[in-house]
Amino acid sequence: MSAARTERRAESRPARESRHRGREAALQMLYQWEVGREPMSDVRRTFWRLADDAEVSADDRQAFATRLAEGVAGALAELDPIIVEAAEHWRLERLNVLDRLILRLAIYELLHEPETPAKVVINEALELARTFSGDEAVRFVNGVLDAVRRKLQRS
Repeated sequence: MSAARTERRAESRPARESRHRGREAALQMLYQWEVGREPMSDVRRTFWRLADDAEVSADDRQAFATRLAEGVAGALAELDPIIVEAAEHWRLERLNVLDRLILRLAIYELLHEPETPAKVVINEALELARTFSGDEAVRFVNGVLDAVRRKLQRS
């Protein structure tokens, strides 16, 4: 591997890590919003006030996480039918809360963050499922998101 390529890969790691942590924060805010039934504005304010991880609350991560969480919360009418169609034989309300939120987050990103490659969005969703759910969820999320990606014709 060339020195320039190695340097580029090393430089991109912090950006990837930052976005991954932002997705984790967005998922946590969405969980608080879904379970607590509080307005997203209240969730956002509380979440960032109580965030004890200085890295999670870094400005770029905070902006990314907030944009995703608020975007998902405002786009349920667009996102949920896509999940229902792709998750054959599963009613939305029967899905595990975290699995449903991971799917919403990833589909929102596929639709509204076109600069992020679909492969990255799906891999990040699988990492969230591994961290916050379980092995069965990883397979389920992968299948649903792959079907959505094909339907949206995203690469």
